[in-house]
Amino acid sequence: MVLASPRDAHADAHATATPGSVEFAQLTWTEIRDALAQGWTSIVIPVGGTEQSGPFIAVGKHNVRATVLAQRIAQKAGHMLVAPTIAYVPEGGTAPRTSHMRFPGTISIPPAVFRELVSGAAESLRVQGFRRVILLGDHGGYQKDLKAVAQALNRKWAGTGAHVVYLAAYYDVIAGAYAGFLRRRGLGADVGMHADISDTSLMLAIRPDMVREDALRHAALPGAAQGVYGGDPRPATAALGQVGADMQVAAALRALETDKNGPVSP
Repeated sequence: MVLASPRDAHADAHATATPGSVEFAQLTWTEIRDALAQGWTSIVIPVGGTEQSGPFIAVGKHNVRATVLAQRIAQKAGHMLVAPTIAYVPEGGTAPRTSHMRFPGTISIPPAVFRELVSGAAESLRVQGFRRVILLGDHGGYQKDLKAVAQALNRKWAGTGAHVVYLAAYYDVIAGAYAGFLRRRGLGADVGMHADISDTSLMLAIRPDMVREDALRHAALPGAAQGVYGGDPRPATAALGQVGADMQVAAALRALETDKNGPVSP
């Protein structure tokens, strides 16, 4: 019997170790190489956004939610990493200022630039060995762009063994199952389009320090002039938000399980 040298044994142990984190940015290039060799060939690109969310929620809400929930999804799915979150997205025009760009605290890029950014990130991941690139968007304004990027890349990547998943189910929960849950709780009048009870509850569940809760509890009903579009954020609670976050994670996992191309990872 031939015994492995200490150097060979160390190399073998290193090659079979699992990544210490699902966060791509927290790994070294050699750890990413080894993870790929072990079948960690799925990766999520979380997409957030930097925008005003009324007087009571910090402007980085989408980035935080996309990051935290993408990590939960990856941990539950297994053999999946999470790329750095894209924080710059289309949020309205700058000349003239439209949509969320009418308020301080918003950063916007043109839709075409956004699509190229997402495409370039996905292509970078494909060429180093990732076989399933998952686009997870936490904001409604660019969902159509993520879908278009996924369709274009899947055409381009045909025959390469790699594919893109546009994870619409993650975002669709907010206006669907989660809004239905809130309405059944008698909170239908509080559900709006932006910075409402659902937005605020999700932040209280995921990062309560990003909600100015004392001001929220003592505020008059905010409206569009304050950046709150419909509904009422004041009844928001962390318990309500945890339900929504759990729904988003569960919906994402179900969608990945039924990915028509199949789970590429073991």
